Amino acid sequence: MGIYDTLNSQQKKAVLQTDGPVLILAGAGSGKTRVLTHRVAYLIDECGVNPWNIMAITFTNKAAGEMRERVDKIVGFGAESIWVSTFHSSCVKILRRYADRIGFGNNFTIYDTDDSKSLMKDICKKYQLETTQLKLKRIMGSISTCKDNLVTPEEYALNTQNDFIKVRISKAYTEYQNALKKNNAMDFDDLIMKTVELFKTNPDVLDSYQERFKYIMVDEYQDTNNAQFELIRVLADKYRNLCVVGDDDQSIYRFRGANIRNILDFEKVYKDAVVIKLEQNYRSTQQILDAANAVIKNNGGRKDKALWTEEKDGEIVKLKHFDTAYDEAQFIASDIGKLKRNGKLRYSDTAILYRTNAQSRLIEERFVVEGIPYDIVGGTNFYSRREIKDLLAYLKTIDNGLDDVAVKRIINVPKRGIGQTTVDYVQAYADERQISFYDALCEADQIVAVSRSVSKLSDFVTMIRAFRTKMKSYSLEELLKDVIDVTGYLEFLKTLDDDDNEDNDRAQNVDELISKIAAYEENMEEEEPTLSGFLEEVALVADIDRIGEDNEKVLLMTLHSAKGLEFEHVYLAGMEEGVFPSYMALATEDADPEGIEEERRLCYVGITRAKRHLTLTAAKRRMVRGETQFNRLSRFVSEIPYTMIERSDTESKPAFLFDDGDTIDDYESVEDTFGSSNSGIKSSYAKGFGAGSNVNAKSVAGRSELANTYRIKAVPKPPKKEKRAVPSEKPYIASAAKTYARGSLAGLSKGMPTAGGKPDYIVGDKVSHIKYGIGVVTSLEQGPRDYKVTVNFDECGQKIMYAAFAKLKKI
Repeated sequence: MGIYDTLNSQQKKAVLQTDGPVLILAGAGSGKTRVLTHRVAYLIDECGVNPWNIMAITFTNKAAGEMRERVDKIVGFGAESIWVSTFHSSCVKILRRYADRIGFGNNFTIYDTDDSKSLMKDICKKYQLETTQLKLKRIMGSISTCKDNLVTPEEYALNTQNDFIKVRISKAYTEYQNALKKNNAMDFDDLIMKTVELFKTNPDVLDSYQERFKYIMVDEYQDTNNAQFELIRVLADKYRNLCVVGDDDQSIYRFRGANIRNILDFEKVYKDAVVIKLEQNYRSTQQILDAANAVIKNNGGRKDKALWTEEKDGEIVKLKHFDTAYDEAQFIASDIGKLKRNGKLRYSDTAILYRTNAQSRLIEERFVVEGIPYDIVGGTNFYSRREIKDLLAYLKTIDNGLDDVAVKRIINVPKRGIGQTTVDYVQAYADERQISFYDALCEADQIVAVSRSVSKLSDFVTMIRAFRTKMKSYSLEELLKDVIDVTGYLEFLKTLDDDDNEDNDRAQNVDELISKIAAYEENMEEEEPTLSGFLEEVALVADIDRIGEDNEKVLLMTLHSAKGLEFEHVYLAGMEEGVFPSYMALATEDADPEGIEEERRLCYVGITRAKRHLTLTAAKRRMVRGETQFNRLSRFVSEIPYTMIERSDTESKPAFLFDDGDTIDDYESVEDTFGSSNSGIKSSYAKGFGAGSNVNAKSVAGRSELANTYRIKAVPKPPKKEKRAVPSEKPYIASAAKTYARGSLAGLSKGMPTAGGKPDYIVGDKVSHIKYGIGVVTSLEQGPRDYKVTVNFDECGQKIMYAAFAKLKKI
């Protein structure tokens, strides 16, 4: 068997199972790419399958490139005939041959997100579709969802006749698709949907590809949407040799349309499917895997499996809980700096992971102070920068005059004195005659309304025609340089309202685009480089790899960006309820429990990025939208058994936090203030929180409801000195203690709010708050001295307050 003897038993089983439907459940770090490449080699070497009969599909260009490299290395001769590609690239190849079968030209343009938004803005303006209730983002999102589910404009219109908002979305969807077709363009969602349409309306085309792809393998199957599922289903329908590889525990892209049911229900669709589990991990230590397994097992919608490894020698997972987010950031920076100085860490082997990009600010600031080099993964995409999009729009216009969006983008860039009014008149003329915007420009002398601008419009058309003529004799690099020179684009960049650094960056970006197009031509050794081919390659680039081998920097990134990566040292920051899991998931937990399960899968992904060292960090208080927010430890931390985590000393004793973050420990003993007669308070505290005893994160979290009731929160805190009774029953006593501790004896009585009467609002009423805005009352309970009211505010979510303090006004 040779190379196959290096596989473990489950990997080998997956390689040798070549016929029929196969589901490989590949846990994090279990060597799935190795399995896929060896499976390809086995099909060719041992089963006699022709290389061109094998199709391997993945999601990102980076993953496809890595697979291609490994396949070429292990297969050798004939590997170039294997179809290794992303979903979108595969569909582009197919549609370039057969788009004319469904009413498009085979040289169609591919619209990226910005192009699509620009087109939709024009449609909304023309048909007055966008309103205060219906935003562009919602329209675009609804259309994308339709395409993910293969719902056509006609089908959507039939199902939305009685919904005013959806009727308007339906109109936008219909006009958007009409405009795309008129522009001979497709957006990214169309690439999948139109390929499925092609196959279902042209049996001969489908049959030819079914004969071509007799063995199909799909990587990251948990991330497929319904359209991608259907595409693969119809392609594999004839021979049924379909092997899908994925991990339901790493399905984290529901917001992009991924449907986890595709992998969970695979055996229902293919009842004769063979299921193989890859559970041996080759990345992390057992200590890290134990923590990951402990968290993910709490999800209900998953396949049963548990990661394990032969690597038992590792350090226990650490948990650091701080008073503030600033303290958290300071620890992360100082810990990395200390380990680096001691030779125990390389910057490039280290990553800081967080739930949202907003969490990076404090960490960045501390890194600057500590002199730690860092890079943020997921910054502005190279091809989304203004100067790049402008130049690409010129190339698109030269290549395809039917692309209205590209023409409109650069008709007055650099400025030529062509205003929006002129553009609108030209567009109206084009609409009336059902021609492209560019063709209307060519007939500008026929448009009475733009008579004063005819010469400017004609000059633009002449320039584009000249570029098209030069394209026949120029290389693509020469063409791009000519566009930059003739238009004076570099001089135009200097006129933009940028600082000097950004001005230089823009010029360097232009240079980089020239390098890119030159590299494209150089790499096209066997095929003729074309402008269409270059634009196609650019459109299919989902992200730019900013992680180089020599990039000695700490990487900061969201958990979503971290998928597929691995690091020796990982700091997982912001492990708090409301941060991770996110407030949005918590707010919809009852109605949509899948939201919390996806957050838990995201946590699992974060934990399994670590190879040998994992540190979880959290803060008791964090500034959010200018306000201090108090959060208890994340439930995901509580789900890890106490023995699996090394907790910092800050976890050893509970304390109470006031609204500004100060604790009672910061002031004199309350018993000194109120006397020893408060034995009832002392007793209640001892029963409710176990004064003086060790309290772990789980016990504190479980008692947070009682703490919330009295406007204070139970959080762990290290012991400073032995304390006597701490009040927990009466919020007004705690408030009075704080007032006294600050030396304001005169304010002692003022610290005790008097009982208020019953509010004039009830559950379900809309109310307004001077600070939080509009909300709905969800709970109203009578307490010993006041009514406790819970309000779900439109802007800042749920707040629990006392009626006398809240001063809510019924609307």
